[in-house]
Amino acid sequence: MARAFLFVLDSFGIGGARDADRYGDLGADTLGHIAEYCAGGAADRKGLREGPLKLPNMSALGLLHAAKLSTGTYPAGMPVPEKLYGLYGAASEVSRGKDTPSGHWEIAGVPVTFNWGYFPTEGDAFSPELIETLCREANLPGILGNCHASGTEIIAQWGEEHIRTGKPICYTSSDSVFQIAAHETHFGLERLLKLCETVRTLLDPLNIGRVIARPFIGESASTFERTGNRRDFSVLPPEPTLLDRLVEAGRSVHAVGKIGDIFAHQGVSRIIKANGNMALMDATLSVSDEAQDGDLVFTNFVDFDMLYGHRRDVPGYAAALEAFDARLGEVSRKLGPGDLLILTADHGCDPTWRGTDHTRERVPILAFGQGLGSRTIGIRGTYADIGETIAAHLGIPAGKHGRSFL
Repeated sequence: MARAFLFVLDSFGIGGARDADRYGDLGADTLGHIAEYCAGGAADRKGLREGPLKLPNMSALGLLHAAKLSTGTYPAGMPVPEKLYGLYGAASEVSRGKDTPSGHWEIAGVPVTFNWGYFPTEGDAFSPELIETLCREANLPGILGNCHASGTEIIAQWGEEHIRTGKPICYTSSDSVFQIAAHETHFGLERLLKLCETVRTLLDPLNIGRVIARPFIGESASTFERTGNRRDFSVLPPEPTLLDRLVEAGRSVHAVGKIGDIFAHQGVSRIIKANGNMALMDATLSVSDEAQDGDLVFTNFVDFDMLYGHRRDVPGYAAALEAFDARLGEVSRKLGPGDLLILTADHGCDPTWRGTDHTRERVPILAFGQGLGSRTIGIRGTYADIGETIAAHLGIPAGKHGRSFL
């Protein structure tokens, strides 16, 4: 039984989705295009990184082989290792949409078979009726924004007026999401979280996946900075996930980062917050010293998506991948006999693609553990195979949507 560690590299897709054309993403390939830019010198940034993409640890776990399964070619400029040390493959998503809850819930054994609600892409994002009700329920003088926008850009645009008027900044994206940015001190963090709870109840009839609190600090457009106190208010998964099944079986689920929010705190034994990939890794390593046999440590590494994918920052994404890869040795040393580590992703966010939104892609599956051996697990028909593999490893009954690859 031992323990399981599940790491989601948020947005680290490997291209090749069979239905990418339905989402306008035919040809999107987060890993492949980052590697291509790096190999061509287009991802060099002084003081940050330079040269071809260097991911020796994930490559040794089969990352490049998984990418070739997905797209038919190895990523450019990356040396292919002669010996591999884990199970490797790719997974196609069957859930509708290409957003965070869909990907994570499917990983945890529950694909999303319904359609999310979305806000209009043209004109005002939110209806006058919704805004009127929101302002009345939350006692607000009005809102700012009311559009599709990048979070950092809209804070720079409206932040000073927000401080002056007390009106929160409300915006959306191509995901099923309502985001609210507000100043931590001038507006108040607790007030922002309470506002998001109010909006969550108003949006339930519209089937909107998440309401996200986006607190920031600073006093002017040039000094505004989002803080680590982000909070996601998600709807509940439509049926029990791997997390619920583990808790019901008496196991503990240690949710690191935004995992607890994504699952609406359902099926979570313990929530550990941290701000940034390196802090999330530190927290995960610390939790590994405390997790008991039968436990799941589930971490989302959000920077890949939030800081680099959406901002279309290829050098930043590449550097973040290299920094993450460099710390996998520390993780390996924490694994005991019988422990299982799985690395995967929830969707793509190709930083070379048009727009600023997620991209429909397959995701890698890299599994490692003492005595596990090395072989391909092929292209899996659903992310749910990941959750069912963990269920099999931890000795709980199988679910109905996926199949273990152990």
